[in-house]
Amino acid sequence: MSKTYDIAIAGATGAVGETLLQILEQRKFPVGTLFPLASERSIGRTVKFCGEDLQVQLLNDFDFRQVQLGLFSAGAAVSAEIVPRAVEAGAVVIDNTSQFRYDDDVPLVVPECNAGRIANYVQRGIIANPNCSTIQLVVALKPIQDAVGIVRINVSTYQAVSGAGRRAIETLTVQTRAVLSGDDPVTDPDAEKSVVFNVVPKIDRLLDNGFTKEEMKMIWETQKILESADIMVNPTCARVPVFWGHSESIHLETRRKITAPEAQKLLNSAPGIVVLDGESPGAYPTAVTEAAHRDAVFVGRIREDLSHPKGLNLWVVSDNLRKGAALNSVQIAEILVNQFM
Repeated sequence: MSKTYDIAIAGATGAVGETLLQILEQRKFPVGTLFPLASERSIGRTVKFCGEDLQVQLLNDFDFRQVQLGLFSAGAAVSAEIVPRAVEAGAVVIDNTSQFRYDDDVPLVVPECNAGRIANYVQRGIIANPNCSTIQLVVALKPIQDAVGIVRINVSTYQAVSGAGRRAIETLTVQTRAVLSGDDPVTDPDAEKSVVFNVVPKIDRLLDNGFTKEEMKMIWETQKILESADIMVNPTCARVPVFWGHSESIHLETRRKITAPEAQKLLNSAPGIVVLDGESPGAYPTAVTEAAHRDAVFVGRIREDLSHPKGLNLWVVSDNLRKGAALNSVQIAEILVNQFM
């Protein structure tokens, strides 16, 4: 009988948690017993896994000695409190929050880019999952960085509301129906501006340097994953009225010139990437038609910059709940159990 692993999912009733359950089942991860964990608000609920209805248990009371793996997507404050307890009990934690990403002794991993760093989990018993917008960025840029080097990244993101959680999905649904019915949309008291039929150029709180925390995440995480503090990253992150799938407009300045055909060839052979780029109608990817509910990072609109001799432009889309969160965590877990546990 093949070895199985008992797993706890913290935040099992959230958007990422539900996607984790789906992907573990779809990829036939060797799960022994699965424990769905959440806050008191979710007690009494069940989640479905491999045809069974599993009762949600209270995260704060869970005994992590029952599991070998913990997959956390319950928010940074929860991870700060509970993850050390899980590790002390003997579980290895893959954390999908920002809590541990910038700690030097915690590997920040995107398997297509730096799978070898997973071995460093032994230092703290924790592996950090990057921000969703960072993941698709570095998957697309890693082959180019390895081939010709990258000096500077200018990136504008157009991020789906699912990146803000289940409530944001529900809010956009209600507001869209209201507007299409000729009614005034119900105002979200937690939102500075409504996203329905709008583009909001601010995600997370504004920092003293004028950038948002979301934008600074992209800078710090990209440099850590690509292992180059010299790469200059200049992001602008916007929320758009799309349910699933982040889009990114990327402009690169490379150390050595790379032509558009050369970049296309590199990306075509890179893991986790699907290139959709050409002159025929519709030969470019979008969040809705290609990325949503799929695993790949899609790249198109590959073209050389007319204003810079070593400039290259890309358009990148990916499902933020799958590759941008849950799938990346499961890929890390697969390598972890196959090579290190």
